Amino acid sequence: MKFIRNILNSRSDKDGNFFIAMSKTLGFKPSNLQFYQKAFTHRSMNIRDKIGNPINYERLEFLGDAMLGAVVALHLFKEVPKGNEGYLTKMRSKIVSREHLNELGKELNLINFIESKIPQNSFGDNVHGNLFEALVGAIFLDKGYNQCEKFIFKTVIIPHVDIELLEGKVISYKSLLIEWCQKEKKTFYYEVYEDTGNDYQKHFSVKLSINDKVVAKARATSKKKAEEKASKRAYFVFQKRIDRTQ
Repeated sequence: MKFIRNILNSRSDKDGNFFIAMSKTLGFKPSNLQFYQKAFTHRSMNIRDKIGNPINYERLEFLGDAMLGAVVALHLFKEVPKGNEGYLTKMRSKIVSREHLNELGKELNLINFIESKIPQNSFGDNVHGNLFEALVGAIFLDKGYNQCEKFIFKTVIIPHVDIELLEGKVISYKSLLIEWCQKEKKTFYYEVYEDTGNDYQKHFSVKLSINDKVVAKARATSKKKAEEKASKRAYFVFQKRIDRTQ
């Protein structure tokens, strides 16, 4: 109930502190603080509005993702006039990749604003990117497209978008390795060979075999992450041969 009162009472001490902190993060003063409060409300708070709609950041996350994609797409369209659709799509994916958005969220320390019944150390890395997207969605609703575009340029495009560097950046080592194996007619498979359920946080161990020979192993908190990590290690084993085919 206390959090609901804070949303409704913009003069509360908590709102005042949040307003100051948010202004520093954004570089401008919010007009409607409720958008930003929702951007940092986790579903575990189980808050609903008067007509029963959930109050959390998930819908803002969807909106922010669309705004990021649109602003980045327009920037690439202008900056790379010779780039075809496939090239532009790949470059946009690199800029707004989950990994990159997670890094942006961490840079802004957005996790410190979250309202949740779940301890911060229990969240995975993706929460940082989710909050960043939700924040972009809140800015769009509060200030409109122009201010949203300025924020994306300030936090994403100006400090992080270098076309030449991005051209050589790998989004997914697993996808790159599978593509190479298929092109070279090599067999490959990933196998979970250990699942340590006794750890505080569950881990998976994966080994990657190419032409029936184990070429890399990795361990991570999910099967997907372990496969990506193993693929990255395998890439560096075959890097010269893979790069010749690109």
